[in-house]
Amino acid sequence: MSLPGTRTLWEEGHEPGREVASLGVALALTAAALDLLLTGRVGVLFDLAFVALCIGLALAVRLPDSFTVGVLPPLLMLSTFLLLAMSRAEAIAQAHDGLLQAVVSGLSHHSIALVLAYVLSLGVLAVRQRVATLREESGGVPDDVSRTGPGRRLPV
Repeated sequence: MSLPGTRTLWEEGHEPGREVASLGVALALTAAALDLLLTGRVGVLFDLAFVALCIGLALAVRLPDSFTVGVLPPLLMLSTFLLLAMSRAEAIAQAHDGLLQAVVSGLSHHSIALVLAYVLSLGVLAVRQRVATLREESGGVPDDVSRTGPGRRLPV
């Protein structure tokens, strides 16, 4: 398989794992808050945003830090639901449920989104690793290209 001379989407991630994890927490909480504001519960909007968020984080992280993003989706959803269970349990479970029951209910109600986000983010990381390996085998990006914008390189 031959790779083009310009960098592809799969090669653009350059953010440290710690920063990507922090961004993930902030955006997951924002998605939950937005869903709560619009619907009063955490529902499909959060699920869609969570899946998109996990894919975006897998694309943004640098490859050496990919382990951080590889384990992030379940931890991210768990921490989001733990915070929700402590503040507004009725958003993810029954109002009378305790903390642990609310977290378990939230995770079970959103398990499809969690599995989908986890599988897709691991798939993105695998593709990125494969492209990086192919790029190294083919000699890397030519020296006669320069960056002209986010993700774009044109010959000099």
